[in-house]
Order: sequence, then structure tokens, then C-alpha cells
Amino acid sequence: MLKLFLWLRYLRKKKIVFLSIAAVALSVSLLIVVASLFTGFIDTFKNTAVEAIGDVVITPRKCFSKYDQLIEDLQQIEMIEAATAKITGYGLLHIGMGNVRAVEIWGIEPGRRSKVTGFDNFLLGQKNAGNNATFNVPDSPEEIGGFVGIGVINKPDEQTDEYDLDEAKKVIGQKVILTTGTTSGANDASLTEIKRKVLNFTIRDIVETGVYQFDTACIYLSIEQLSKTLYPDEELPVADQINIKLAENTDSEVALAVIRGIWRNFVEEQLDTDLDLIQFTSIETAQEMQSRYIAAYLQQMNVLLVIFGIVSFGVVLLVFCIFYLIVRLKQKDIAIVKSCGAASSSVAGIFIGFGSCVGIAGSGIGVAIGYIITTNINIIEQWIRVAFGLKLWRSSVYMFSRIPDEVNWPWALCIVLTAIIAATIGSLIPAVIAAITKPVEILRYE
Repeated sequence: MLKLFLWLRYLRKKKIVFLSIAAVALSVSLLIVVASLFTGFIDTFKNTAVEAIGDVVITPRKCFSKYDQLIEDLQQIEMIEAATAKITGYGLLHIGMGNVRAVEIWGIEPGRRSKVTGFDNFLLGQKNAGNNATFNVPDSPEEIGGFVGIGVINKPDEQTDEYDLDEAKKVIGQKVILTTGTTSGANDASLTEIKRKVLNFTIRDIVETGVYQFDTACIYLSIEQLSKTLYPDEELPVADQINIKLAENTDSEVALAVIRGIWRNFVEEQLDTDLDLIQFTSIETAQEMQSRYIAAYLQQMNVLLVIFGIVSFGVVLLVFCIFYLIVRLKQKDIAIVKSCGAASSSVAGIFIGFGSCVGIAGSGIGVAIGYIITTNINIIEQWIRVAFGLKLWRSSVYMFSRIPDEVNWPWALCIVLTAIIAATIGSLIPAVIAAITKPVEILRYE
């Protein structure tokens, strides 16, 4: 009770203690926001990879045929929920007079891809169509249909960095021209010839993934049509990638081992044991494919947290100065407490406990501030844009259209515990000074 009485008395009489509480709160909130935004960005980066290409990706060094049989073999395994094929090319898209864009062409299967990645959720016109998403042009079965990334045919608002969806939908049904190329004589480098290919198609839908790279560079055609255009001499259709979605609670390492076995059997039985396809095929999870970038982001986050942590170390010094001031000004109180029989350890405990309370109070306020800032970070960013004309978050720079806004609670807990320990450490030396104070030397002059 005596300790509590003195804590409340010092808190009431010494308003300067609130400065140390505010410093702890500011440091905690700052570190929580930084850690949450960074880990949120990394988690979004990981999830985006899975949403774009599936859980596991088979990537041979060259294209191959009979992928339908491979997909059938994969889907017979209980741990595999769905699989789909993809082929990639590059070209120039002529949208209108003087409007030509360099694009990456994806040949896909809309129905299967929706099962693997939820691709239908990215379509503006056929959103949530599931397996029914299609390239077919209504009332014109002879026409070739395709999907176009929203950033290919439109530009985001300079201030809001958002696309006008109604404006984007107006190009659905518009005819465009795609120029790409194919090679012949691929078995003899000296005879290789690049042939220009022109493909007219109708924009069947607009794709908005929320990822800048895909939205501004990708167009989508049926895998059969793109195979026929790019590889006319191959056994059609062909693919250069297989995307796989795993069932829930599946061990990815076990799944990878099973998939590698299925791939090897497929190549041996269907592709005449092509050694290139066996030896030079990458089979890995989407997150493994992004591991190099994730490691770099984590390193940057750790460096930033260390820098802010060093800056926040000033809290320890501030608590030390404030508590040292209290000890020097409250010598009489300390002497009276000790003369009443309080042990030196009890006196030291008063100030150490008080330091811990400062850390707890400041951390609690810091968590509240950090939570409010993090969960409302997109609104705050909009306020700054409106008030000062500054667009702090651009998808062209940070890849995603929205700032991650979820608090990382494990990191928050570590930061809170560190802040409490730091505040306690800051009170140690003043507590020792109070403990060694001799009552007779103080009270002699009182």
C-alpha cells in the first residue's frame, strides 16, 4: 500500500512523469506502425503470389503438349484441389490511333484458372462467374475474345491512384490488334526465322488484380488460340507452366514430392522421356519463388526497426533523468521511509516499480495509438492527399493499390514488453541511489 501511495503521489505532484509516459507511448506506437506496415506488405506480397499463380508452380525450360493428361493425373491426388495450364508470350497491342502498348500475353483456361487462383474475381464484367468465365464473344462465336488488364487501356487518377471502372468497362466489345511473333527452325539456330503474327480480337472483359505489374502489362487469350499463334509447328495445344492449388491443411513439402513424381511419370509415359523436361523443370511453391524478395524486405524491415529502436532508446535516458530528478528532490521522503524501518531493497523497489508502471501506462497508450493509425492508414493517407496534395502510396511504386492495414499483434507484444523493460532499466540507477541514501544525513538538517 505504501508503494502505491507514493506512486500516485509522485504522479500527481510531478507532472513531468507524464512526459516519460508520452515518450514511451510515442515510441511504442511508432514501432508498432512500422512493424505492422512492413509485415503487412510482406504478407500481401506472399498472398498475391498465391492468388496470381497458385500454391505450386511447374515451370519447364520449354513448352510441352498433352498438358490435359498431366492435369488429370494431378487432380486424382487427394491433396491437389485443382490445376491449370498457362503459356506466355510478348507482343504489341494496338488499341487505337497512336495508342500502342508493349504487353505480356497469357494464354489461360478461364474456368480452370478460376478454381486455382480465383481469377474470376478480378474480372469487371464476369466477376464471380467461377467456372463460367469465358472468352466467347456474345452473338459472335466466330470472333476471338480476350481479356485486357485495366492499366493497359486506362490510366489511374493522378490524385487518387484509382481507376474509373465505368470508363474502363466502355472498351468491352472493342476490337484491337495484337502483333506478336513466332519462330521456325528452332532445332537449328542458324536457320531460326522469326515470323510476324497479327491477331485481331475483341475485348471480352477487363482484369483488375490490384497488382500494378499485372494490371498495366498483361492481356489474356485462350491457351488454345495463343498456342496456335506462337507454336504452329508443335502438337497443339501446348503450355509452359502448370499452376496448382493444394487442398487445405496440406503439407507443401509432401505435396512437392508427390508432384515431382507425377511430373516424371508424365514425361516418361507421354513425352518420350524428354530429359530436358525431367532435368530442367522447376517445381516449387509460389512463396519459394518469391523468397529472395521476401528476404530482402525482411532485412529492410529489421534495419528500419533497429534504427527506430536506437532512436527510441532515448526513452531510457528520459526515464533516468526524470527519476533521478525525483530522487534528488524527494530525499526527505526517502529518509522518512527508511527511518520508519523500510529496507533499502523496498525503497529501490518503489522506484523500479514506478518505472515499470510508466512503461505499462505508456505502452498501453502506444498500442491504442498504433492500432488507430495502422487500421486507418488508408484514410490518413487520403487526408494527407486532400490537405497537402501529396500521394504517399502509389501502386506503380509499391505494387499494390491499398496500404496493408492490419496490426501485427505478435510484433506489438514484443515491442510492448521491450518498452516496459526499457522503462524499468531507466529507473534502476535512481532506484539504487535512493536505496543507498542515509536517513541521518538527510534528516540532520531538517
